[in-house]
Amino acid sequence: MELEKGITQNGSGYQGVSWNILGQVYYPKAVCADTFAFETNSDPGQFVPVHIHPNQDEFILVQEGELDLKLDGQWTKAKAGDLVRMPRGVPHGYFNKSDKPCRALFWVAPAGKLEQLFIGLDQMTDVDAIVKLSAEHEVDFLPPSAND
Repeated sequence: MELEKGITQNGSGYQGVSWNILGQVYYPKAVCADTFAFETNSDPGQFVPVHIHPNQDEFILVQEGELDLKLDGQWTKAKAGDLVRMPRGVPHGYFNKSDKPCRALFWVAPAGKLEQLFIGLDQMTDVDAIVKLSAEHEVDFLPPSAND
């Protein structure tokens, strides 16, 4: 699939798509074989546990608010305007530990199976099923102790 030219407007997803993944709203922004970009909207207390993408580099551009990140075993904070770089194979997770919402643009390269994963995760609530489906799409979650 080739990248389609155009604009994905603020507050919407590419072709009008959005996903609810454990209460967080995700909007796909650009989709092609080489890269996949998506926006997340995380309320205070929401997070994605530490995981690994063995075949994708991932980036986060924090647009509003701030995120606490566990990146390769170390805690750090990214604020609005900061870019986070997460090379393939490096364990990472993000957490909104603030009292305000956070909006961020994520992208991975290559796209891999991430869009198909998000389609499958939409509205899922069973954490064990989420972990299993994620592993089938090249996203490997670490044990919960990795989030400490």
